[in-house]
Formats: sequence, C-alpha cells, structure tokens
Amino acid sequence: MPDNDLGDFLRARRSGLRPEDVGMASYGLRRVAGLRREEVAVLAGVNVDYYTRLEQGRERRPSPQVLDALSRALHLDTDAHDHLHRLAGTAPLDRPGPQRNGVSPALRQLMDGYPHTPAFVLNRTLDILATNALADALYSPFHPADNLARAVFLDPAGRDFYARWDRAAQATVAHLRQAAGFDPDDPRLNALIDTLTEHSTTFSTLWQAHTVRGKTRDAKTLNHPDVGPLTLTYQAFDVRDAPGQQLVIYHAEPGSPSAQALALLGALDATTRQTAGDPHP
Repeated sequence: MPDNDLGDFLRARRSGLRPEDVGMASYGLRRVAGLRREEVAVLAGVNVDYYTRLEQGRERRPSPQVLDALSRALHLDTDAHDHLHRLAGTAPLDRPGPQRNGVSPALRQLMDGYPHTPAFVLNRTLDILATNALADALYSPFHPADNLARAVFLDPAGRDFYARWDRAAQATVAHLRQAAGFDPDDPRLNALIDTLTEHSTTFSTLWQAHTVRGKTRDAKTLNHPDVGPLTLTYQAFDVRDAPGQQLVIYHAEPGSPSAQALALLGALDATTRQTAGDPHP
C-alpha cells in the first residue's frame, strides 16, 4: 500500500485541535478527539469530499492555495506550513539532493576558534558530524555521542542528562519529522526511525503526533555528571555550502553559575586531554 504522508499529517493535526481552538461551537457526540473533517473543510473553504480524499490519499496534488487554506484552518506554524507543502510536492526548490556529511576544514577551524563554548555540526537526522573540544566534553556522558535522537531515547544517560527530558524528547521527534518532509526516502532517516520505534514506545507515540519543528534557538537545562546543572541557550545556523547541515552553538549567560560550570568543564577536559596526550583533532 503506498505511503500517505500527507493524509497522515492532516489527520494528526486535525485530531490535535478542538472546536473552541478555532472559534467553532461544538455539537453532537464526538467519537474521536479533534475537529471533524467537515469542520476543517468549512474553515479552509474546500469541499468536504475533496478534503476527505486528501486524508485518504486518493487526492495527492492539492494546489498551493488549498494548502495555504488548510494551513490556516489547522493553525500551523511556519515549520508545519512548510512541511505541509513539502509533503504535497509544492515546494520543489526546497528539496535538496543527497545530504553531505563531510564537514569542511574551514568550518572545523571556525568551531575550534570558540574554545569557551560548545559548538558542533548536525545533519537533518541529528547525526553529530563534527565537534569542538568543549562540545566533546559536554556530550561525554553518551557512548557513543554520535546522534542526538539516539542520545535522548536509547542511551541510559539521556534521562539524567536532559533535566527536562519530556521537552527534549518532543523537540527531537519534531526535528526528525521535519527531516522526513525534506526526504522521506532517506535510508539513513528511515533506519533511525525504525530503530527508535522498535526500542522506545515514547518515541513511537510522539512520532504519530506529526509535530514539526526546525532547530533555530532554544534554552536547554542539562545535568552534567562532572560539573552539575547547566542552563544554556543554543543558536542553530544553516551551513550554506552544505544543505542539510547546521552549526549549533551553545551559550551560557556571562557571569552565571552555568558559565562558571562550563568553564570548569573546559578546564577538566583540557587537563584530561593533556594527561592522556590526546589533543582534540
């Protein structure tokens, strides 16, 4: 049976809204949570039979205007709106070729030029492609520290490391959903999703919610076994010459306990490397 990513997404987002969320009166007994198909069709100004065909996968090529109307009806944010268009194939310029996992020497040099803040490069499947020394130290509780989704859901250290684990889990799944919109046939992504679904019931449940979010800026509360709690803010920057890659830089408020803890972590890591004769590559 062919995939119905567009219909699954519409159905999931419809089920997450209540009539009062969209200014509609609720009537009759609702057998399942969320808006009815007829209500979404009214809000979007489309025929209910047409909308039903979209959800069932019998109509797969809605116009950009219809998608914009559905986006407004379902109260989609920018990330989810763009994801909807990618699923429907109406954003061809937003579909890159195969991801490049090699990180340029110039970018590595730039990262190493920030010795007092963790910096690392991710691809869309949240593989960690390159790190500076302090990022290595920050993620040292994980073995191996090669993928953020695996760290959150499969590594035993994850639930202690992420102080707000539920929030980290939701954000991680939302990032992977966005990746699926860019390239649903990516074998690396599909293998990762299969592994996470098999070994984590929480991931499986969150994955069915079809929440979509890109990495831009957020706060993280972490517990590091060597230096204790850390409250950090990250910024994510697209790598222009390598579509799909992002440079992520963490930052602690100057003079804060987290800044002091981050400095201590860097000093401990430098001492360990010097003792072991193992400088950061």
